[in-house]
Formats: sequence, structure tokens, C-alpha cells
Amino acid sequence: MIFGNVIDLMRARLGRAGLVALVLLPLAPPARPLYVPRAVARAFRNGTRSPDGKPGAHYWQNGGRYAITVTALPPDRTITGSERITYFNNSPDTLPSLNFKLFLNIHKPGAPRQRGASDDYLTSGVHVDSFAVNGTPRPWGDDSRTFTNRRVKLPAPLLPHDSVQLSVAWHYEISRRAGREGMLDSTTYFLAYFYPRVAVYDDYNGWDDMDFLDAQEFYSDFNDYDVTIRAPANYVVWGTGTLLDPTEVLQPAIAQRLRDSFTSDTVIHVASRGELAAKQVTLANPVNSWHFKAGDIPDMTFALSDHYDWDAASVVVDDASHRRASVQAAFNDSAADFHHMVGFGQHSLDWLSHNWPGVPYPYEKTTIVQGSADMEYPMMVNDGSTPDATTSRFIVEHEIAHSYFPFYMGINETRYAMMDEGWATTFEYLIGIADLGKPKADSAYKSFRVSRWINDPSPLKDLPIITPEDALSSQAWGDNAYGKASLGYLAAKDLLGDVLFKKSLQAFMERWHGKHPIPWDFFNTVNDVSGKNLNWFWNSWYFENSYIDLSVKSVAKSAGGYSVVLDNIGGMPAPVDLQLSYSDGTSGTVHETPVIWQADQARATLKIPTRKTLASLKLEHQIWMDADTTNDIWSAGKHTIAH
Repeated sequence: MIFGNVIDLMRARLGRAGLVALVLLPLAPPARPLYVPRAVARAFRNGTRSPDGKPGAHYWQNGGRYAITVTALPPDRTITGSERITYFNNSPDTLPSLNFKLFLNIHKPGAPRQRGASDDYLTSGVHVDSFAVNGTPRPWGDDSRTFTNRRVKLPAPLLPHDSVQLSVAWHYEISRRAGREGMLDSTTYFLAYFYPRVAVYDDYNGWDDMDFLDAQEFYSDFNDYDVTIRAPANYVVWGTGTLLDPTEVLQPAIAQRLRDSFTSDTVIHVASRGELAAKQVTLANPVNSWHFKAGDIPDMTFALSDHYDWDAASVVVDDASHRRASVQAAFNDSAADFHHMVGFGQHSLDWLSHNWPGVPYPYEKTTIVQGSADMEYPMMVNDGSTPDATTSRFIVEHEIAHSYFPFYMGINETRYAMMDEGWATTFEYLIGIADLGKPKADSAYKSFRVSRWINDPSPLKDLPIITPEDALSSQAWGDNAYGKASLGYLAAKDLLGDVLFKKSLQAFMERWHGKHPIPWDFFNTVNDVSGKNLNWFWNSWYFENSYIDLSVKSVAKSAGGYSVVLDNIGGMPAPVDLQLSYSDGTSGTVHETPVIWQADQARATLKIPTRKTLASLKLEHQIWMDADTTNDIWSAGKHTIAH
């Protein structure tokens, strides 16, 4: 999800000789171990996770098979659904009860939330009409105090390595105000988080019973889904997974265009608003059943409309197998930027697959729907329209990057958003360099991701990034999840170099895709694969109350050049860039990776080899903006040079 006022900020802020400095490093002390929560330490002892960053020999995770039928008949706002769940307990634990997630109860009056709720947002929530366990009806109850979690006692405990059959029927009223889900207009609905689901039960924390507060995001099992969406004639349904038989819902010419788009590099206009109005798109059944399937995926999401345009094309995402992924867009014809959206999506999948993270896009398609949330879902994006195509491309690149984190990697977004928003922000910046060039990408990243944090001295802004996000206010959560976490990843990339950092990142993804990694799995994997104990770096960047504030302590003449002492006042081990000016009018630059802070995280000494007379020196912070720039400049005319 995009955090902040991206539209205004993106609109507003959209070759010198180098030197090599010698860093005078004392022998680095042994890296201090990372803080490990007791629950994670227990997982190491139990062998479900390994201190080298790999899944342990006894790693397990639960999951289910969901067969869901949902009926949505706009303009009627009542959504009805039924589901059969086969839930598998792969854990070594006996489960006397199950925790269900009812995310749409966030709309109920009185629900705890971190954001305000207007009248058009509020509804009566989710109503469970029937519930059965292994075919036997069971009471569900109507507890007015139940919001996004519902603990349900089983008639008999679910034993390890056993399964249980659950049947649920429910209905809810779709919210008039569309956020991550809801009505986009009177006949366009976005259905997300629309079904009761069994919460995650994992190896280190047990049941996920964290409340959804409409700020922090989600944590889901990897499940197999078989979903049918029943919608009126002349309504198109877009969704996660494979549309099993397009000819069962689409007229022959439209179904053929869709098939053609799966192998087309150029955009095909599958259906237009005019064709929908002329009833030339779907079959004429009073209600059409759109049947989708997807396996080993954390969620399903759908949109339906009787007037959205439908564009599609595809792109090669895996050169070895020549596998293509479909890119589709659904939008109002009046949205000028969305007429380019399939191209933006093709570019995103191509770049992410071949550059960073450099892992082929793992799904069969992505569909970009014009909404208002700037939000990601498996194989789906819900983005607002903007007048500026560059901004629209930026937003969709960020949301599509989430395909890897948290969906390919089963991140607990509620607690460790640094692992999904932080990575999406990092990829957003790196693809931005390719799109805009480095100066513009740097400017956009600083203004949107860094400046709000670095220029605010509130103690909330300096809380450790590792702090569980579900314990943070929205202000602190936003900084820790997005900009600060991303800066840390980019600093580690600078420290290790692109080749080794990418090798470490891809190893982490290979180890943990389809599983539930936590930050310690990432940190330990990078240490393991790189062969470097970076705990000194992880501690300073992610585990401490720190910020970026470097200063020039002193500049001294030395044999063969100058000795420059830098202080790290804020504590974060950021890269260092020096701009040097000499008395003869020439200039130069020095770049040092964060390794200069390894031996002493508070002070580093650089030796600059030169026969010239240094006139001035300035810290240039690039994207690593500095909290106090008044101590970043040294000038020979204002300082006495020690000899």
C-alpha cells in the first residue's frame, strides 16, 4: 500500500571525478548478538526455524482448502456467501478452538480502529447465518463485542496432523465508501476480505489474534481456493486466479480477445463501456457464474462492473521457460492514465522479474482496477486515477512489487510491515531510477519516503524499526514500515555490493517463499549467505532508537593527504559521501559504504590521499538525509588544520 500523499509529493518533486579514501579501521569487536524474542528463541530450540536463517527441520504451517460461492447483484448492496473449508492442522499441537478473521467487521460501529469512520463507511458488519463442523450445525452466536477476531470452540479438539470440515454461510452490506474494499460507484464493487477465514496459527506465536484496526495490514495462510462469483448479466468480474472457462460467461468474440491477449505484447481492448451498454460482452443469463481457482496463495479478491473498460496484454517474465504473465486493467473510460495502465503493468513485471528482486513474477497475471485505495492483493491492484501518468506508474509499480512481499513470501504484515512495505518501497526506488534517472528518483524518494521522518524530532520517529507494528501509532508505523526500513535495505545493498546483496536476497526468497518468514530469518540468511556477520549493522539500524545524523568532527593534514574524522551522532550506520573542493578549483568525491562504522559505530576516520590543498569538505547525504546539516561542512578558511 502507498503511505502518504503520494500524488501531491510526486507532482512536486518529480560527473565529477571520484577519489578513493582509505578508512582507518581498528580491529572490529565481535558483533553483538541480535535481540531474539523468547517466542523466536523457542522456535529455534524446537527446530522450526534455524539460526542460519533457513526453515528448520521441523518447520510446519497450517492451511486450508476453500470452496466459496458469493453472490453480488448491484445495485443491491447485500453480498451473500457460503463456503466449505477443509482446515489442516499440520502443527504438533492439539487445537481445542479455531480463531476466525472477520475483517469486514471493521465497518461495525464501535470497532477499534486507528482511522476515523464516516457514516458512509459504517455498516452492521458480517452476519454469520449458519455454521457447521464436520457436517453438524453448531451455534455461532451474535456477539456485539466481536469485531475482527472470533474464537470458536470445536466440538472435539483438532489433533495434530488431522483436518476438520467447516461450513459457513454469511452476508454483509458492502460499504458505500470504498477503501481497501467497498463500492467504487453504484454499480462497481471491489470485494476484498469478504469471507470468514481461519486465522494463521504459526510456529512461534500461535494464533494470530491481532485486531485489524484499518491501518496495519494482514497475515494469511497459504490456501487453495475455488471461488465462484455470481453477478448479473452485463457485469464483468475480474479476480485473483484462473478464470476457468471464459466461454461460460463471455460472448465468443470477447472470450477470443481475452485468449489472444495472453500471448500479445500489444494491448488488446477486450471490452469497452459501449460494448457493455450494448450487451455484447457477457452471456445473457440473468446471473452468470464466474469460476476462479488458485492454489497456494494467501487470499482472493474480485471486482465487478457493468461499465468499466477492459484492456489486456502479456509479458515474458521467465526467460528460461518463456513463461508469460497476463496484465489486465479495468477502468472508467474517462481515466486517461488507465489507458496506459497495461503498459505500466507490463513494464513492472518485466523489470521486477529481470532486475530487482530478479525473480520471475510468480503468478499467471495481474489485474489493475481503478479504485481509490492504492492497495495490493494477490494478482490484483486497486489504484486511484491521477492526472499525471508518471505518478500513476509510480503507484502501480509499488503495488505490483508487493506480489513478492507479502504474497510470494507470507509476511505477517500486521506485525512486521518492514518486511513488505519496506521491500516494496525499495523496489519502487530502484525501478524509479530506471524510469526517471537517478537524480529524479532520489528527489522523489527523499521527499516522499525520508523527509517527513528525518525532519521531525519527535521520539515516536526514532523507535526501533523492529518494534511490532501492531503496537505502534499510525505515525510511527508509517515511518518504520516504509522509509526507514527501505533505507536500511539500501544501506545493506551498498555495504555488500549489488552481486552479494542480490545473492543473499534471492537465497532468502528461495528458502522462504510459500512460508512465513520473520525478520530474524532475513537477517540470519544474509549473514549466512554473505559469509559476513552483519549483526553490528542490523542492531544499529533495526534494533536501536537511532536516526541519521553524521558530522565532520575534524580535518587534519597527514602524510600523503588528509585525515577526516566523522561522528555518527544519530547512530544509524549510513553510507558516507564527501564532496571535496581544492584550492586550485578542482573537486572530487569520496564514497564509503556503511562498513566504516563497523569497528566503532560512533566515530570513523578516513584518510584522503592527495597532494592538493583541501579548501573545503562537505557531507553529501544522497537519499540518506541528515537530521542536522549544520555540522556537515568543513572549510579551511574557517577552521585551523592540525598538522
